[in-house]
Amino acid sequence: MKRIFISADHGMAIIYFLQSDVVSTLLNAGVEVVLLTDDDTREKIAQRFARDGLIFEGLRLKQANDYAREVSPRMQWLLAYLRRVGGSRRINTEAMDSHIWEVWAENSWKFRLAIWIPSALMILLLRNFSWARKLLIKLQNRFATNIYSDLFDKYKPDLVIASTPGWRMDRYLLRESAKRGIPNMTVIVGWDNSSSYNVSGADVQYATCWSQLQKDELVYGSDWNPENVNIGGIPSYDGYFRKQWLMPRDEYFKLHKLDPSRKLISYASSFVHFAPNFPNIEALAKLASSDSLAEPSQLLIRLHPSHFQDKPKIFAEERARVFELEKKYPHVHVVQPVALGGSLGYYGGEDMDEKSSMMAYSDVVVTVYSTMLVETAVHDTPMIAATIDIPGGWNKKNKFSLPLKEIGDWPTHKRFRDAKAGRVAENESQLREALNLYLANPAADAQERRKFVEEEIAFTDASSGKRTAEFILSLLSR
Repeated sequence: MKRIFISADHGMAIIYFLQSDVVSTLLNAGVEVVLLTDDDTREKIAQRFARDGLIFEGLRLKQANDYAREVSPRMQWLLAYLRRVGGSRRINTEAMDSHIWEVWAENSWKFRLAIWIPSALMILLLRNFSWARKLLIKLQNRFATNIYSDLFDKYKPDLVIASTPGWRMDRYLLRESAKRGIPNMTVIVGWDNSSSYNVSGADVQYATCWSQLQKDELVYGSDWNPENVNIGGIPSYDGYFRKQWLMPRDEYFKLHKLDPSRKLISYASSFVHFAPNFPNIEALAKLASSDSLAEPSQLLIRLHPSHFQDKPKIFAEERARVFELEKKYPHVHVVQPVALGGSLGYYGGEDMDEKSSMMAYSDVVVTVYSTMLVETAVHDTPMIAATIDIPGGWNKKNKFSLPLKEIGDWPTHKRFRDAKAGRVAENESQLREALNLYLANPAADAQERRKFVEEEIAFTDASSGKRTAEFILSLLSR
């Protein structure tokens, strides 16, 4: 019997592997799956997804974080930073560039002189030479821990799969697999992952991604062998195409006390780490509560998982302001994502029915430039990227702020704009105009939305989970 390890260190990975056909197809093929996930929620996840041949183990993130913090922490941090921003200039580097300035802004002059400025030369080498990027991977391999040795000895896996190529704490699991000569691979879970994070954190051999666009980012930005990169689509969205998470419309409206006679405008908070979302939200609340829209409307605001972080306080403060808006304006409602707990937080995939129903039943979905643009397009719902800024952004010392208008050239954001799959609103006037366009004509930009989906996720027949599992099975048979 073949056996594999799967590292699911994020709620999006839980959806990718367990709420799609990936794991079930592997189990049906006679493969035993050992899924490693957050220690605090492992039992809860195991109870929910229990099945013969599926074993759950803890990912030991505390031990991994202890190792990162205690063993040459400055060097490990520097390597991680260089990995994050050191992708080849053969691809769009806008997202990586923003992180460079984020690190500059959030650290002292002592740090800038000792670390940031000297590292600029290293970044220049990484951006221009593949040998430098390959050397960086080798340097990282010095930091390998044996915290998973007993699991490797016990299960003797034939393949190790992670939801990143070592961009997070999964790097230690992948390094140990490479050290033992066990084949490994990564799946690309997020829309912007292959452009926002680049050099691998371990020697990783195979990858499966959403589309040719992502494959090009991996090949040209991170030196992947194109023969080892599979285009499998995005399994997490198969349920959207099957409408398996869709609640009845009347039930959904009742859940949030929505008025079925009014048009529904939804706002999905995004990019709160870079800039406040409140200007977008307040503008929408005023519009939905006025008579300036083409149709009587109501607003549903979906808070971001970061709004529930304890630190920094600014995120919780914005959350409180949003709830105050709900009290102040008629026809304004707030929904918050469901928490799974542990390190998975509010990314556990517990509310796919909520997300899917919101996108399906909204007349217009507004966000910044989040992944929900792709998800909304899958539901064929009109969408707007709103980028209303306030001077200074967060206006907090040592907190980096980036105007939302300045992220339009990030790789995924630029593709959305170039595809003309939705509208961009930089102020309240443009927002009103775009809303009225879609409220009056829901079919506007429909063809562009469909093309956008096909280019970004490759497969729209709810087959991505099976396709991805078949690629994994092909690796096991080699």
